[in-house]
Amino acid sequence: MSTEPVRIAVALPAGDTEVSGLWSAAPEAVATVTLAHGAGAGMDHPFLTGLSDALGASGVSVLRFVFPFVEAGRRMPGPAPHAVATWTGVETWLASAAPGPYAAVGKSYGGRMASLACAEGVIAPAGLVYLGYPLHPPGRPEKPRREHLPAISVPQLFVEGENDPFIAPRAQFDEVVASCQDARVHWIAGGNHSFEVKGARRPADEIGAALAPVVAGFVRSL
Repeated sequence: MSTEPVRIAVALPAGDTEVSGLWSAAPEAVATVTLAHGAGAGMDHPFLTGLSDALGASGVSVLRFVFPFVEAGRRMPGPAPHAVATWTGVETWLASAAPGPYAAVGKSYGGRMASLACAEGVIAPAGLVYLGYPLHPPGRPEKPRREHLPAISVPQLFVEGENDPFIAPRAQFDEVVASCQDARVHWIAGGNHSFEVKGARRPADEIGAALAPVVAGFVRSL
């Protein structure tokens, strides 16, 4: 599967801009996903590279991309509307390159921003996959990021590590999932927010690749 760099137009409140992307078209693709990075790493992070390559090997085309704050060389994410606008631009670009249904997939921050865009009705994926949904900052469950999730009507898959501090306590997370219209959870035994398991060291690309069957199975079912 070949990967080519692309440029994606994004309409920000301050004016139009572009962000970088990587388009990997699988031969005879059976599904398509857009894959967003988290707040602390860009689209070239080994976790996303491993996941993307493994998805391609299973017949899933993948569009990775960066948010404007990464494009500008900044460390901290910009305002949520900038990320939502980026998701809109991604969907528009994909509609020309690979018309048809797609699933929006995102690691942590990237997945949460996809959920906001979907809840606001500015994108229309066939489904959403959250790779470690950041329900709240670690140790601050009193500030859950949940209000918009019940408004999402498409299927949602939460891929979560059992030891992820971003979703503790578990009872609160279970309540959030139950409030969604169509949501399910795939648990990674012993996994943290990066799906690392204590005592079982693996490179980030292998961790990402290991999640490909879960993601591919879900998007093929949409």
